[in-house]
Amino acid sequence: MRILRPITAFATCAMLALMPASSALAQRQQPTPEQRIERLERQVNEVQRRVFPKGKPADTAGFSDDPAATQASVISLDQRLDALERQLADMLRHTEENSNRLRSIEAGINQMRSDSDQRMQALEQRINEAAAAAPVTGEAVPPATSTTTPPKPKPSSQPPKTSSTTPPTAASGDSAAATPENDPGEEAYSEGFRLWEAGNYDGAISTLRSFVSAYPKHRRVSYANNLIGRSLLDKGQARDAATALLANYRSNPGGERAADSLFYLGQALMKLGQPAQACKAYSELDAVYGAKIRPDLKKLETDAKAAANCG
Repeated sequence: MRILRPITAFATCAMLALMPASSALAQRQQPTPEQRIERLERQVNEVQRRVFPKGKPADTAGFSDDPAATQASVISLDQRLDALERQLADMLRHTEENSNRLRSIEAGINQMRSDSDQRMQALEQRINEAAAAAPVTGEAVPPATSTTTPPKPKPSSQPPKTSSTTPPTAASGDSAAATPENDPGEEAYSEGFRLWEAGNYDGAISTLRSFVSAYPKHRRVSYANNLIGRSLLDKGQARDAATALLANYRSNPGGERAADSLFYLGQALMKLGQPAQACKAYSELDAVYGAKIRPDLKKLETDAKAAANCG
């Protein structure tokens, strides 16, 4: 019993000695919230000193005392964003609609341009084919109008025409019988007409060309160019006649003798042994002038079509 008492007393003393140390250890291992916050602040300050060595403040650190967004401001921002999205959607829609309209307009313009080009190319091709010169492969088919049309009476003071390649009645519109007085252009053209009527084709061509050069705006220019082509045709120069007659038609399709030039172009092509091309010239005459063709010229065209076997 005496031995147990000292041991018990020693254990009790040891326990009493250890109790303050355990409490101190527990207090050191569990710091208070204030201590933890202070420790975090020191760590943040240390990080800031390393990141900003020149002492610049961390304005975007996001401290807890920054004002928070209110619900009203959030709703306002949402409304503004919705309005911007609607406006952007409207702009995109209008842009797409305008793009579609532009594409439609461009397609229409391109189609019109293509159609016009095709029509012009077809017309030019037909005219070029009609004016194409080719070697004579056989005896030329005489125009039917030379035998069916009665000759025009000539003035007694002038010799009769010797050429039968062109219908004389077609020249009635070329006459300058109603020539206004004191008009040098009319007088110059009348001189060329009288030379042609007298059979002096070279003189007529020279005089008429001088008239066209001197009076390019005169109403008789279409007459003169047509008569130049007819003079060449009467001389037997069908190739040059076709070129001159085609040029008169193409340069002034609204001229008073443009239709005559198309008809005599067909006559020149018949002289060159090209009845198919002559038929194209007559077809062009009908397509362009139609009911505007004079009755005498229409009659000559009908006979010429029959001579060329135009379908």
